[in-house]
Amino acid sequence: METTTTARHSRRARRTLLDPAGKQAETYEPPKLLVPVDPSWDHIQGDPKAILTLVEYGDYQCPFCGAAYPEVKKAQKELGSKLRFVFRNFPLTNVHEFAIVAAETAEAADAQGKFWEMHDFLYENQSTLGDDSIALGYAKKLGLDTQRFEREIAQHVHEKRIKDDFMGGLRSGVNGTPSFYVNEVRHDGPAEAEALIESLKTKS
Repeated sequence: METTTTARHSRRARRTLLDPAGKQAETYEPPKLLVPVDPSWDHIQGDPKAILTLVEYGDYQCPFCGAAYPEVKKAQKELGSKLRFVFRNFPLTNVHEFAIVAAETAEAADAQGKFWEMHDFLYENQSTLGDDSIALGYAKKLGLDTQRFEREIAQHVHEKRIKDDFMGGLRSGVNGTPSFYVNEVRHDGPAEAEALIESLKTKS
């Protein structure tokens, strides 16, 4: 996981100190997703009414998000129609200079109905972030109106949407990327397919 200070971070459930009465305080509970999934707003892949929901707050330039990308694909493949996957923007702009432009690129593609294609392309080509011509070339392959695409990125048309995602993440306890929520509860385990699937099954 990458935090705003770039430190790798692990979360462990831990008990608090005994209270004055000598009783054990409640065990740690992970944060809850405070912004419910909204099909009219969110980027959703899979059946919108699936019984399992996996929400990711991610940064396209984050190497840990890049490593988690194929793990999410594995989980999607194994769970099939039982899972809906939701992606929300959480660009760590203080450590990743291309993160916000990458997010704007994905959102500009979404405005023309090609969010997931561009989302996958950005993660599969992380080393090219910063070279605008690469994403533009892919936009052409997707058949997008490239003048509109470039204009929306240059004019930061989708900046508010990205900021709204980010602020919602902060409210929900996101403190680094990637952060996953399994059925509205933060997943504090590894960002690996096996752990995500196990968490999805136990929290269903």
